[in-house]
Amino acid sequence: MSETELDDVETLADLADLARGSAQDDDSVLIFIEQEDAWFAVVRVDGEEDPRIFVSDGAAAARSSYGSVLTDELVDQAGESEFGDLDHLLDEAEEAEEQDEEDADARGGVPVGPLGDAHLLTEFGLAADELLALSGEGAVPGDALEEIAEALGCGEVLEAVR
Repeated sequence: MSETELDDVETLADLADLARGSAQDDDSVLIFIEQEDAWFAVVRVDGEEDPRIFVSDGAAAARSSYGSVLTDELVDQAGESEFGDLDHLLDEAEEAEEQDEEDADARGGVPVGPLGDAHLLTEFGLAADELLALSGEGAVPGDALEEIAEALGCGEVLEAVR
């Protein structure tokens, strides 16, 4: 694990190439991104496969330059993820869903809340429901990344690069 400067990253392909350049053989590379405790993302790059992405709050990420690189890839014009319908990831209360849809329309279709592939860490021992819980209301993104890193066995390494 190492800290990487993302200033030259303009597309998801740039980010994936950066990850592949740091990989040993065809090992999986995990990229943790956090911005000012507003949101976090985990990007998984496996060899030449398309990157898998999870963002804790799509709307918050879409407002930042790093995050918009990720959300632009995840959200199509209909406001759906490349990984399927996001309705199950949003608040199921009807009133909250209606508000989320109105808010999403105002942000170009980027929903409030988790976005992307919540299963990207499952084979490393972190279930999708655990990842979603770390993204829930009131969660602190920096703390969530620490918990994810601890669950994956690389907490000390993450702390060293912070």
